[in-house]
Amino acid sequence: MDNQSISHTTWNCTYHIVFIPKYRKKILFGKVRKDVGEILRKLCEMKGVELIEGATRPDHVHMYVAIPPKLSVAEFVGYLKGKSALMVYDRHPELAYGNKDRHLWARGYYVTTVGNVNEETIRKYIRDQEEKDKAGR
Repeated sequence: MDNQSISHTTWNCTYHIVFIPKYRKKILFGKVRKDVGEILRKLCEMKGVELIEGATRPDHVHMYVAIPPKLSVAEFVGYLKGKSALMVYDRHPELAYGNKDRHLWARGYYVTTVGNVNEETIRKYIRDQEEKDKAGR
């Protein structure tokens, strides 16, 4: 994943996000699975988030996304789960039966950053910058 730019910022913020249907029900099959993928792609596009890779399994969703730094991960996931639930229930009202609170997704999610540098590389880069500044004076 290459660096991207917005206004006065260059960034490379990629995340692996996983979330599940409420009670980990295995409901993401066939047409529902296809529609969930389509809905999630559309919602990412609407927020300016790049969906790099995604997979919908019967009882969970994996997403590898690039989220601009102007948008927090928590804000994005909240938006994604909230809007997608409404859109899925609009397309598949049968999923709402027996689910009186109309919550498609379970609370919470898993997220991890994805990057090509580790802590030691960053520490070394910062130390080297200090040495370069001293040498440049």
